[in-house]
Amino acid sequence: MRAENPDPSIDLTWSARAIELASRADFRTSPNPMVGAVVLDSDGLVAGEGYHRGPGSPHAEEEALAAAGARARGGTLYVNLEPCSHAHRMPSCAQAVIEVGVRRVVLSMADPDVRVRGAGIAKLEAAGVETSIGAHEERARRLNEFYIKHRLLGRPFVSAKFAMSLDGKIATRTGESRWITGDEARAHGHRLRHQHDAILVGINTVIADDPELTVRLDGVDVRQPLRIVVDSQLRIRQSARVVGTNTLIATTRTGRVGAAEVLRLPTEAGDRVSLPALLEELGKRNLLSLLVEGGSEVHAAFFNQGLVDKAYAYVAPMVIGGREAIGPVGGKGVERLKDAIHMRQIDFARLGDDLLITGYVDVHRDR
Repeated sequence: MRAENPDPSIDLTWSARAIELASRADFRTSPNPMVGAVVLDSDGLVAGEGYHRGPGSPHAEEEALAAAGARARGGTLYVNLEPCSHAHRMPSCAQAVIEVGVRRVVLSMADPDVRVRGAGIAKLEAAGVETSIGAHEERARRLNEFYIKHRLLGRPFVSAKFAMSLDGKIATRTGESRWITGDEARAHGHRLRHQHDAILVGINTVIADDPELTVRLDGVDVRQPLRIVVDSQLRIRQSARVVGTNTLIATTRTGRVGAAEVLRLPTEAGDRVSLPALLEELGKRNLLSLLVEGGSEVHAAFFNQGLVDKAYAYVAPMVIGGREAIGPVGGKGVERLKDAIHMRQIDFARLGDDLLITGYVDVHRDR
């Protein structure tokens, strides 16, 4: 049964609170979504709150209902994602809502997981629980964009990240690139690593820079993403700092590289690793998100094949110059401006002296 609240501002207020609670998980719930919940009693007072903290821990609705206790009966539940209805929990969150006697559920969006997709809503309505859908839906979708992409397409959400000078260079003509951006921008980059399930670079970046590809943030309990090196010909050195137990080498060859996993994949043009095949494999492993850090040819391959969902460009107030100094996206490039890859929903942020530009790839634009 659908019902409208006589004061929509109440729904917006508490739906925003549910989203804020969900965000406290700080991406630690993967491969599950980030979910927050608020229970108001029949007098409109807060009776309980909760959020999902990680795989194996109680769902947001469970936490909020437990905190509310008997005050949940006749009350309203606010949650940013449709309550689950499938048998992986006893009872499911939808069933728990029904059993405690919640009168009304306000949710921001339906769950795209094929096991739910409206089934939780249908279960609530069949039991006589009033439902309202769509409060702060865009904010809810943005929060769980990694989860949504994976559940709809079976592949991880792909973010491309690069730091460049004002004239679009990621290194000098001699290859020096440390550091183009300042401390605040680099710290933000480490936050991005923490947020993503996996981080990827090409073999040329490993050979030139020998990166560790770890998350380093002071005073923060960080996640360390799976480190992926695209190395078609398996040229990586055993002594490379990225080689370890949390590393995957994507290649077209067979072999062993220390404690790293070597994954042989199909080839595409130029005897290179098939990136779509790699993304399909990562999706099967329940990795929701991938951060691509380069280099320029790897970025070009991802962009040119339409595999990038979002870009993060850190721009430093310096001019490097030089015809031989490379830019963040290599390859041949387009011949006509109308064929350029365009971005939408652009955001800007100041990070110390640097500027961060973010945007989503416009997949609907005719190219």
